[in-house]
Amino acid sequence: MRTICLLLCAALGAFIGQASASETRARQILDRFEHANQWRDHVMVAAHRAGSMQAGKTLYAENSLAAVEGAIAIGAEIVEVDIRRSKDGEFVVMHDSWLDRTTTCKGEVVNYTLAELKRCRLVVEGTGTVTNEAVSTLREMLLATRDRILINLDNKLDVQALPGMIAIARDLGMAEQVIVKENLWNQQRIDTVKATLDAIGGGFQFMPIIADDAVHDAAFAEQVGKAFAPGVIELINWRAGAETLTESGGPLFSTRMRAMSVRGGWHIWADTYAIVNKPGGFLSGGRGDELAVQASLPAETYGFWAERGATIIQTDEPKAAIGWLAANGFRVPYADEAKPAEPANTASTASIN
Repeated sequence: MRTICLLLCAALGAFIGQASASETRARQILDRFEHANQWRDHVMVAAHRAGSMQAGKTLYAENSLAAVEGAIAIGAEIVEVDIRRSKDGEFVVMHDSWLDRTTTCKGEVVNYTLAELKRCRLVVEGTGTVTNEAVSTLREMLLATRDRILINLDNKLDVQALPGMIAIARDLGMAEQVIVKENLWNQQRIDTVKATLDAIGGGFQFMPIIADDAVHDAAFAEQVGKAFAPGVIELINWRAGAETLTESGGPLFSTRMRAMSVRGGWHIWADTYAIVNKPGGFLSGGRGDELAVQASLPAETYGFWAERGATIIQTDEPKAAIGWLAANGFRVPYADEAKPAEPANTASTASIN
């Protein structure tokens, strides 16, 4: 059940008013990102690996510019992409350390120069379709998203790579659109990451990641909040082997955590995407995209996490998530969007193509 706090946040958001249509799409999204307590009645959607899937089928090559265009077209607020480095030190967009799964090339990314990577073509996983798109640089990916959508950089390198990434975003005048993230599990890790971020300076978004395989008490988020004053914290509920579907969301998705998020003014970010060679819902207590789309139970996935305080959901199925959330009152239209005609009271995704 939606809480009284949620209703008050909705009223406050209506009082403040929506962004004018003259603002860029990214600026409208950023306003909701930076004012979590005013927008707790709206669940943002982050497209995992740029959003390559729909209805269980891979439509685009992952981490591709084509996938980014698709995510923007369906109304996602954030695209998540993965960053590695070429042999000659260029930041490139690639999830795996090897090229074999997602490109026409073979071998490790780090053994290829940028010029050599540019001869690799991205492949649509599952169908094996070879696209005309080459491996993107970080700069190219950022340019594709500028003023249009927020971009979450999943750093596949070490934390010392972050300054170089932010430098490119600053050079393009779009650092505020960039979200970088790092896993945190104890005070020593907090200190290490904070020292790096302090050296970079401000002007970008930092998202701590807290997972319940290492952190079992929501109070750890208070330490994280004091150290970073984040706009969002990503929480992970690892799926227990003996548990089919989590009933609570685990120790981090608690009443105390939701209260801390309100006091701290930050979003709770939940993940529903799948991990290769892991059971469905591995990052979400079993309540992942497979349950939502393949089992046609989106209320038990997107609805479950929204009811436990998530105001950002990262998913492999952004179209399905946006469609269900909008139809069931968990999304507030942007200035250039039409309001959904009526709520959907069914858990079925049959109408979401």
